[in-house]
Parts: sequence; structure tokens; C-alpha cells
Amino acid sequence: MQNKRAVYSWALYDWANSAYATAVMAGFFPVFFKTYWGSELPVAENTFYLGLGNSVASLIIVILAPILGAIADCGNKKKFLLSLFAFIGILMTALLSLIEAGQWLLALIIYVGATLGFSGSVVSYDALLVDVAEKDDYDRISALGFGLGYAGGGLLFAFCVLMVKQPDWFMLSDSRSAVKAAYLLVSAWWLVFSVPLFLFVKERRLRHQKSVGLDLFRTSFQQLSATLHEIKKLRVVLTFLIGYWLYIDGVDTVVRMAVNYGISLGFDSGNLIVALLITQFVAFPAALIYGYMGSRYGAKNGLYVGIVVYIILVFWASIISSIGEFYTLAIMVGLVQGGVQSLSRSLYARIIPHNRSGEFFGFYNMVGKFAAVIGPVLMGSVALLTGSNRYAMLSISILFILGMWFLMKTDIPSGEEMARILEDE
Repeated sequence: MQNKRAVYSWALYDWANSAYATAVMAGFFPVFFKTYWGSELPVAENTFYLGLGNSVASLIIVILAPILGAIADCGNKKKFLLSLFAFIGILMTALLSLIEAGQWLLALIIYVGATLGFSGSVVSYDALLVDVAEKDDYDRISALGFGLGYAGGGLLFAFCVLMVKQPDWFMLSDSRSAVKAAYLLVSAWWLVFSVPLFLFVKERRLRHQKSVGLDLFRTSFQQLSATLHEIKKLRVVLTFLIGYWLYIDGVDTVVRMAVNYGISLGFDSGNLIVALLITQFVAFPAALIYGYMGSRYGAKNGLYVGIVVYIILVFWASIISSIGEFYTLAIMVGLVQGGVQSLSRSLYARIIPHNRSGEFFGFYNMVGKFAAVIGPVLMGSVALLTGSNRYAMLSISILFILGMWFLMKTDIPSGEEMARILEDE
């Protein structure tokens, strides 16, 4: 039976770091980059550089994630690595408040560092799911994390939006000062609500995990090499990872580029921020409901529903013409976004050996971030080549279609059986 304090402490880290994902990645950074740091750049170039920044951060995690996972498993370093990368993200987010108008390149570099810290910490965070939850509860507890993430990120984002709208209430000179203050507030929020995980979540120590120093790195790379060969043989894991790589690419690209897309269509940035808030607060209960649906009807069936909805949304987004339609899209995204993310994590946890969750979740995060390398660049490149952000949005649909096809080919019962065999070896 799982320790409830450990479960809620683990889930609370999603509440903590989602402030960055919501208020910075999806909210203020795209707006500030377009209207303040990079205001002198042409619209298409601005979109391209924003997509490039997201892709560079993701590419670094693509390279590091499996290595970090192997080190975490061989040396019981999940919590240590999580805290290291969280600190990097917290520090870089605070530094964004010091960048002045026109310094778009510096802003992009600091943003890449902050996103690297955010993404790097998630590698170990995901792997800790098997340390705090029993198998039958993966769907619900994974959904609890995402649900708290949407709630916490949404609450802080709403407060920051209020600061931007009414800066004089907070003794701030103008809205730009309020945005800079928001970066500092996100850093503090991320730090404070990470503390319960550090105090109350315990890693399951395994007998073979005693390597330290240089021996830890040597053992980690040896284990990583062995896992690479095993993944090639584990057809179910490999098939799922390919499908996940494709459809989560679409999900992440919609999240990261939605505000930029709306601005390119001529919508007011204030209205777009409201749309993001709508998504956050709809996603909170929706993610929890998805968790229970996954437990009752199967995570795979829940993923089918979410992906089909995304395909419809992408086609609709490419033809919208009013902010009212954008609000409706925001509601629909909120209904499925958390569910697709949480059920993907819990489904994957079922088909991997738990005594090597760090490594396998390293590959999980690797393919997820590698997808984010392609998606924003694909959208930015299509916008640059065609001069149309509508075609750029439409191009994302192919990722959802291919991703669902690979998901259909994933034999979950066979994967669970193979995971049990590997754990017993």
C-alpha cells in the first residue's frame, strides 16, 4: 500500500514546476518575445526563432535524458538529479526578469537554459512514479500529478495576469515591470512547492545500486548500452515510444506555439492569455476524470479519444477567424491535454521493468523532447516558407494521425509480461 504523504508530495512537484510551463513557456515568454524582446523582428522570423529556441532546449534533453536515467538508477540519484535541474530552471527563470527590450538573443539563451532545467527535472520526476505508486493506481496518481499541475500553474498564472492588467495594485510602474516580476514569482513558487518531494518521497533502493564517483558513470554507461540493446528487442516498448514520439509532438507544439499562432492571426494578446487560463482550469478536473477513466476502461482507449479530438482541433484551428472560436478551442484542448499526457506516462510505466525506471523513463523523455525538436521547427519552417501560420498549424495533424497508428500496434499485455520477466532476471 502506497504512502499517501509520498504520493501527494510527488504530485505537488507538478503543482510547483507547472508554473513555469504555464506562465513562462505557454504564456508570457511568447508574448514578451514577440512584443518586447524581439519586437523589431519580422513576424515570420519571430515565429521561427521562438520555435528554434524550444527545439534547441529539447535537443539537449534528447541527448542527456537516457544518460541521466542510467545514472539515476545505478546510483539512486533520481531526487538529486531532479533537484539539480530544478535549481537550474529556477535560477534561469529569475534571470529573465533582468533582460531589457531588444535583447532577444540573450532572452532566447536564458529561456533555453530555464527550459533545460524544467525538462531535465521531469526525467527523474516521471521515473519516481513507480517509487510512490502501486501498479493498479498508476493511472489515477499520474493524473493527480497532471491535475495539480494544471491547477497550480493556472492559479499562479491568473495572479500574474492580474499583476499585468493592474500593475498599480502591486506598486509596479507598468505591465512590462509586472511581467518581469512574474518571472521572479514563478521562480519562488517552483522552489517552495518542490520542498515536500525532497522531504517525503523515498527512492526504492536496490541491492545492485552501489556505484559512486567515476565508477557510477562507467556503470551507468554500461547499463545504458545494455538497455539500448534490450529496447531494440522489446517490440512493444519500441512501438509505443515511436507512437508517443509522434502524437506528443503535436500536443507539445500546440502548447508552446498557441499564443504565437493567435497573435499572428491578429488576436489581442490579453484575450489569448484568457484562453490559456481557460485551458488550465478546464484541464484540472478533466485530467482527474481521465485518470479514473483510464483505470476503468483502459489507458489505451482513453488515449484514442484524446488523439482523435486533437486531430479535429488542429483542422479547426487552421480555419478559425474569431477570438470566440479560439476560446472554444481552448476549452476543447483543456478537456484532453492532461488526459493524453497522464495516461501516456501511466501506460508506459506498465510495460517497463520497475527496477530500471530511471533509464526507461530517460528514453521516454528523450523521445518526448525529440518530438518537441521537430514540432516547433516544422511549424516555424512552414510559416517561413509559405508565409501562412494557418498552413503551419495544419501541418501538425500528420503527427497525431501517425502517432495513433503506432499506438494501435502496441500490445500492452505482452509488454507487461516482458516487463515482469526483466524484473526477475
